[in-house]
Amino acid sequence: MKEQGSGNCATASSVRIGEFAGRVKANIEKVFLGKGGSIDTLIAAFLARGHVLLEDVPGTGKTILARAFASSLGISFVRIQCTPDLLPADILGVSVWQDGDFVYRPGPIVNQFILVDEINRATPRSQSALLEAMAEGQISAEGKRMALPDPFFVLATENPVEFEGTFPLPEAQKDRFLLSMALGYPDRESEGQVLENQRRLSHPVTDLTQVAESSEILVLQEAVTQIHVEPAVKGYILTLVQATRQEPNLRVGVSPRGSLALYRAGQALAAIRGRNFVTPEDIKELAPPVFRQRMLLSPEALVRGVTPDRIIASIMDRTPVPEYTAP
Repeated sequence: MKEQGSGNCATASSVRIGEFAGRVKANIEKVFLGKGGSIDTLIAAFLARGHVLLEDVPGTGKTILARAFASSLGISFVRIQCTPDLLPADILGVSVWQDGDFVYRPGPIVNQFILVDEINRATPRSQSALLEAMAEGQISAEGKRMALPDPFFVLATENPVEFEGTFPLPEAQKDRFLLSMALGYPDRESEGQVLENQRRLSHPVTDLTQVAESSEILVLQEAVTQIHVEPAVKGYILTLVQATRQEPNLRVGVSPRGSLALYRAGQALAAIRGRNFVTPEDIKELAPPVFRQRMLLSPEALVRGVTPDRIIASIMDRTPVPEYTAP
């Protein structure tokens, strides 16, 4: 009877999470069209308490997606525009002399939703200011540690085709992101609708209203951790990860943090689709965005033009999908 009650509880939670994701997704799709899968992945990363790196060429809607997502959630939002002269203090905050004493004034990092625009334009010193915040939910400033708001979510964007005046993210920084995404161009119909929606002075994203309560977010994030993962699915995750470490085209494979990221993201994706269990298909869908930024190509692979996505596809093609029956 205890197991039965636990299963019913998990089912009820997955229904609530699915309803939450449906509301948020429908709101975002009013201004960000033709990319339902990308929206699902973004919501899954947020519910898994991870951070997201958006890598794509300019003009594909990265900032609009971030603004629409933040508007839907009803949590504090700030945008940090990265430039080479951005200082760590511009992110973390600084002490100022006031009434005969130094008073600490928090920087923009002390918010719940942080859009870090063009993160690769910031210097390594400024990039590293985000490292502790993303990993531990706290910052060290003026010799003191300060807990950050909860939930805390970083969505960073970067342009992967322009390198002048940029500073590539180090591997340790990339590994702090739960997953990375490339949006790509919209289809013809969706792009036509974008043109029609822009026949006004202000951007449609300014019309979006809040569709979720901040108080429910922490409850749903906790519920995601209870989504069931069968031993066969866990084994599938571990097999894919170990295959990256044995791949001759890679200098560095996926870390244990990557295994955990895929596990947590799989739980969240299953939940937003109304299930209380993870399937191998969830893992197959999420492996590319979770693995992509965690793999370091060998020099020979770089010369041959091999890409991380190509390696991931090859690994998944030759890795048997476990037989699975829904519980």
